[in-house]
Amino acid sequence: MDKLLAFLKTKRNPKVIVLTGAGVSAESGIRTFRETGGLWENYNVEDVATPEGFYSNPDLVYEFYNVRRKQAKLSEPNRGHFAIAELEELFGNNFLLVTQNVDNLHEQAGSKNILHMHGELLKARCFECGTVIDWEGDLTSDDKCESCSGPMRPHVVWFNEMPLYMDEIISAVSDCDLFIAIGTSGVVYPAASFYQMASSKGAHTVELNLHPTGANFDTIIDGPSSRTVDMLLKELRSVYTN
Repeated sequence: MDKLLAFLKTKRNPKVIVLTGAGVSAESGIRTFRETGGLWENYNVEDVATPEGFYSNPDLVYEFYNVRRKQAKLSEPNRGHFAIAELEELFGNNFLLVTQNVDNLHEQAGSKNILHMHGELLKARCFECGTVIDWEGDLTSDDKCESCSGPMRPHVVWFNEMPLYMDEIISAVSDCDLFIAIGTSGVVYPAASFYQMASSKGAHTVELNLHPTGANFDTIIDGPSSRTVDMLLKELRSVYTN
């Protein structure tokens, strides 16, 4: 932490990027397939989170995300989500949150400047024209796009699909002073390469994770995000509010 604080004292208005993964939402009861060796709530990931799985059995995929959508609507943000929102308050327009999570718990906690690189569970997207709309109820093959009458799908990036907002994210990561990865495994690309990109441009990189991933971050704090983000927030406030 001393190395981080010494670095930040040289930056008057640092540009901050926070990347979050499943570990942040895990404390709110939202599980991921990595907890169960390739199973996501007892489903094979290939069956419910790939284009091939959808084309093979669309009804299964629709039902899977309908259940996930119901679960997400019952979940509440934890202290980690709120602390991240407070980081945004601290750094204002110099702050960007990039999340790999498809839930809306960051928004519930007050985050505003946020990019969902893997999509959003409470939205649907048209297969034909790409129109994205809010969608909180069940989604089925009978639902059609209001713009072109094309079929709708969950607005979630599946494996073998390109993440969203990549140009904006790469530009921001390449220009940041402080890069903070929270609750992410560090093995899913392209997100796993972001900290290396930031580091190569001179940014200080920080990892907050339940267990260290082994990646070469400048500062590593292990533990649940509900505790570690608060620890980091306290230190950053000591530099930028005095």
